[in-house]
Amino acid sequence: MALKFTFKDFGTFAGPQYQTGDYDYDKTSKESIWHKELPEDTSFKSSDLGAYLYHAEGDYVGFHCDGTSTAMMTLEASYGNIPNFNVFATKTKVNGDIDIVGNITAAGKVDVNGVLNLNGKNVEQEIQLAKTLPAKPFDIPHPSKEGHRLRHVCLEGPEIGVYFRGKLEGSTQIECPEYWADLVDFETVTVSLTPVGCYQELFVDKISWNRYITVKNASGGAVNCHYVVHAERKDLEKLIPEYEGETPKDYPGQDFIGVNK
Repeated sequence: MALKFTFKDFGTFAGPQYQTGDYDYDKTSKESIWHKELPEDTSFKSSDLGAYLYHAEGDYVGFHCDGTSTAMMTLEASYGNIPNFNVFATKTKVNGDIDIVGNITAAGKVDVNGVLNLNGKNVEQEIQLAKTLPAKPFDIPHPSKEGHRLRHVCLEGPEIGVYFRGKLEGSTQIECPEYWADLVDFETVTVSLTPVGCYQELFVDKISWNRYITVKNASGGAVNCHYVVHAERKDLEKLIPEYEGETPKDYPGQDFIGVNK
């Protein structure tokens, strides 16, 4: 018995298309061996207008219009989503909107010449707002009170400063982070010492090799204290706290936040 495939409701197939009605696989097709490779009825969408790339029954890809209208074009596999769809082109242009459900991974640069919205907010406007806020806050769900929130504001000062802190016990030497050697001006280093357990006559004796801060107890006793070390960064121009102008664009110093771009 000859195997049959019927073209239905204007459906087309990306294989033998030189006749409509029942196609007899026992006859030699225009592709010579096509009739030997195709099994019986493959259950294509019978109400679609489209073209199909066929591998086996239940394993084919269709590029089609739902029904007989061109208002909706669909590219899909018979088993669901196509696992990998590759387009090799120097440039691809889309005239219209793109809706994406899923992740976007870009190996190169992403240029946006229009408006970039994130969670319904204009990203450029949010950046400009952040640059002009009177204080820089962060606001998070309260870690211990249900139904409450916690807001902190960034520490501010008339310098581009950094710090680290810790506890000194059983030693007289504070070790600065290794990267501080290239990050800070050690002429600007200040150290705050807080005795722990009892009164101690603590003082900073010296800073060695732009790395080690030696602390001593004037009474000769052991050192047990908390410390905070501040310094000013040297990789940026010094901050100009006060300047003449109407907006941040008037800042006369280094524009490292990009307001003048």
